[in-house]
Amino acid sequence: MKNNPDILRFRIDGMACGACSARSQRALNNMDDVDSATVSLADGTAQVRPAEGALNNGLDAFVQEVTERVSKLGFTASYLPPDVDEHDLWESEQAKTKADLASRRRRLVTEFLFAVPLVIVAMGGHWGMPLPSWLSPHDSPLAFALFQLVLTLPIVWSGRDFYRHGIPLLLRGAPNMDSLVAMGTGAALLYSLWSTAEIAAAVSPEEAHEAVMGLYYESAGMLIALISLGKYLEAVSRTRTSEAIRGLMELTPEHVDRLLPDGGVKEIAVRAVMPGDRLLIKPGSRIPVDGVVAEGSSSLDMSSLTGESMPVDVNAGDEVSAGTLNLSGAFVMEARRVGADTALARIIHLVREAQGSKAPIAGLADRISLYFVPAVIAAATLAGLGWLFFGHLPFGDALRVFVAVLVVACPCALGLATPMSIMVATGRGAQLGVLMKNGTALEASGHLDTLVFDKTGTLTEGSPRLVSLYAEGMEENEALTLAASLESSSEHPLARAVLDEAGKRGLAVKSVEGFLAVGGSGVTGDVDGRPLLLGNERLLEERGVTLSPELKSRVVALADDGQTPLLLASEGQVLAVLSVADPLREETPEVVRELRAMGCRVMMLSGDNERTARAVAARAGIDDVVAGVLPDGKEKVIARLQAEGRRVGMVGDGVNDAPALARADVGMAMGSGIDVAMEAGDVVLLRGLPGVKTALGLGRATLANIRLSLFWAFAYNALLVPVAAGVLLLFGGPAMSPMLAGAAMSLSSVSVVLNALRLRKFR
Repeated sequence: MKNNPDILRFRIDGMACGACSARSQRALNNMDDVDSATVSLADGTAQVRPAEGALNNGLDAFVQEVTERVSKLGFTASYLPPDVDEHDLWESEQAKTKADLASRRRRLVTEFLFAVPLVIVAMGGHWGMPLPSWLSPHDSPLAFALFQLVLTLPIVWSGRDFYRHGIPLLLRGAPNMDSLVAMGTGAALLYSLWSTAEIAAAVSPEEAHEAVMGLYYESAGMLIALISLGKYLEAVSRTRTSEAIRGLMELTPEHVDRLLPDGGVKEIAVRAVMPGDRLLIKPGSRIPVDGVVAEGSSSLDMSSLTGESMPVDVNAGDEVSAGTLNLSGAFVMEARRVGADTALARIIHLVREAQGSKAPIAGLADRISLYFVPAVIAAATLAGLGWLFFGHLPFGDALRVFVAVLVVACPCALGLATPMSIMVATGRGAQLGVLMKNGTALEASGHLDTLVFDKTGTLTEGSPRLVSLYAEGMEENEALTLAASLESSSEHPLARAVLDEAGKRGLAVKSVEGFLAVGGSGVTGDVDGRPLLLGNERLLEERGVTLSPELKSRVVALADDGQTPLLLASEGQVLAVLSVADPLREETPEVVRELRAMGCRVMMLSGDNERTARAVAARAGIDDVVAGVLPDGKEKVIARLQAEGRRVGMVGDGVNDAPALARADVGMAMGSGIDVAMEAGDVVLLRGLPGVKTALGLGRATLANIRLSLFWAFAYNALLVPVAAGVLLLFGGPAMSPMLAGAAMSLSSVSVVLNALRLRKFR
């Protein structure tokens, strides 16, 4: 798989809330050279699709333009090249995350070390805890104020990032959560400093005591400490969303034994392996890169990639993939694809790209977050001034209302609700063998009500076998030789069945002239100067060949038995009837039953004739069948269903079904065809047919999870913002403490993250 050259990934550092990501996304989308852009707060990345012609001046110029635009918003953007080693990038991010968490812990210790005694000193008298006379607000008001100031300054210094980031963004007219915290705590701090100056200048004990009532150092200090604690808990919780990626990363070993030209063995780092290197794979070790078995044989556990529970035997010439486990014998492999080119690396890249994408359901939260912070500032100002001038509250109490509204109304929960759920769900999907291409596919999977399956290779094993051969006027082997010769130029699965049987009988194929594949019907060509037709009844009818009643009856009987009849004809005469059967996958009937139990309509598309298709469908438990449909006709069937208002998922092999996969609301490609999935499908099912149920269930669970997070985020603000604005005061109730507001704000963000983490347990 080549990484999508149309989409460029950037890492954006410095975003603090949903307003940051929404504003960054809007700014990027307003650029003339950008076709579309999405910015995810959860993993701090942006995915940018350049407009047509935007890269004419070179990639570097475009990257610089994007980074400069982001820089003007107060954030830092760095380009992630498409060929970047995901393992190196992952390790770099993990190191950065660990360093960030360590820094946050150190600051938390400092903040609470001073915040706890600060609150005790400020509020102790109200709690019945007497202070010594030298610190009493009644006996020593100036000492009381200065002692609190001394305790507050280390807290403010420790939480300086709120001011360092929030105030410049406020001055730019693009405030975020840090701006709210900086305004709230800054207002409390400045008023406290003014009151301290009044205490120092007081000429009477009464004036000093009155000024003491204007001290709010404890509100500023404890707010910074509590909000920092919430951000730390949120960061710790977010590290758990990447466990799926960590599990994939750990599938490859760090070192491997390389065979030297002189026959010796040297242990080297896996990242130093080059294509062509010969590697010794010992029992119990994991395959480090993609390649082929050069010497020896063994059994591999491939469940990590394909979900295949039974060991797979490999011998010389067989392909092996990075991340699979060698169970028994030692063997020598030749490296073919290394680093970012391995199948495992491509899977990791696909998951990482999906985690940074957005689902349509995120649009509402993004739009609200964009205007939320300015609205909060306006609401806080109106509430504070309203209580000061019309509610006749003292200035200090009105200030507390202003601060409480600023702090309690945080857009973090809104901004995190969707991206956190998508990050966890796409990671969990990867663990279960379902790779979601993006958040849109994940959301759409949750809305599907109709599943359309291709027959060959999807509901069936995709390895047809020749089960019977009836020849007229010639030997069976002669007829098989002619059929196999004609099919030797075809890539159709049915052609492989004919060729395999000819090979088993030791028959040599002959050269073909004028070969022509007739889509959905069969093939034609000349063998030994003899014009031949090989295909279904429709092909023969189009070429003027009529079947006798006896042959017609034989063809019907074969079709009723679920076999595909291939008719061999020459010069108007039928020479033979070859019967090919493709066994139904063992799990197909159970999967169909489960999908129906989930309320889905299940259909089957097939190029086979009506009888054969319905016989196979009956075994699978499917009643809704469209037979005799050509590859381009499958797309029309999907379009017709969509016109009826259905949400359609198409499941196919990703090659012949590419138009239908692209047309469907969700295209699901079977097998480990990562390249195909990136081109045509939205989802790749690494572990086969059961992945369809997993994709639907995961999509529905994710939608429910997102809706719950958004509900609580909206409900939290709808309930607490009016309380913080003093609604309870109108009925004789209490005002919300700024410290309580800070704790509630922090808990709202943490609760959204913890709710998203529940998806890790999806089964």
